[in-house]
Order: sequence, then C-alpha cells, then structure tokens
Amino acid sequence: MTRLLALAAAAAALAAGSAAATTPGRLGVRATEFHLTLSRASVKTGRLLVQLQNAGEDVHDLRLRRIGGTRTYSFPETSPGGRVTLSLRLLPGRYRLWCSVANHAQLGMRAVLRVRR
Repeated sequence: MTRLLALAAAAAALAAGSAAATTPGRLGVRATEFHLTLSRASVKTGRLLVQLQNAGEDVHDLRLRRIGGTRTYSFPETSPGGRVTLSLRLLPGRYRLWCSVANHAQLGMRAVLRVRR
C-alpha cells in the first residue's frame, strides 16, 4: 500500500511539473500617448502570451523584434480601449517593441524586453 501511495505521489508530481512547463509566460503591454509600459522587464524563454492593451485615445499597434534578428512579430492596429493577445515563442535575447503607427515610435512608444533562459 505504501509503495502504491509513493507511485501515485510521484505521478502527481510529474504531471504537475509537466503542466508548469507547458504553461506560457505572460506579458502585458499598455499603450498610451506616447508610451509603451511593460508589465515586466524580463520573461523566460519559450511560449509567451503577449497582450496589447490600448489605454490611449489613438489607434496603436505593436511590433516586436529580437535585437540583431530579422523576424518581426506584428500586432494589428487596436482601437482605444481595445485589447489583442498573441502567442509567441521567443528565444533568449533582448527584443525591441514599438508602435508602428505614424511617428508614434519617434514620440516615445518603444521599449526593450529581456528574454532569459
């Protein structure tokens, strides 16, 4: 009976570890005129849910690219009060984030995210 309980406990611990490993990280990005505010400065590598919340008065979007990389992740234009969420898989490194609408990035709508191992 003791051995059966030990096996059951080990199986439960393994299942819990698997669930934790597959749970994506989360990052909130708040857009206002003319700032991007990240909910955290760094996240772990792997799957990440990124949610853009437009708390401003203008339409905003979001672009994300690893510094030195070539792939750009694009969030659609989001109306004031709107939200959009994308699931991304990011490698370790530093990523630039910016709003590509008009001259918003030049006005300060940019940020840097660190993705760590």
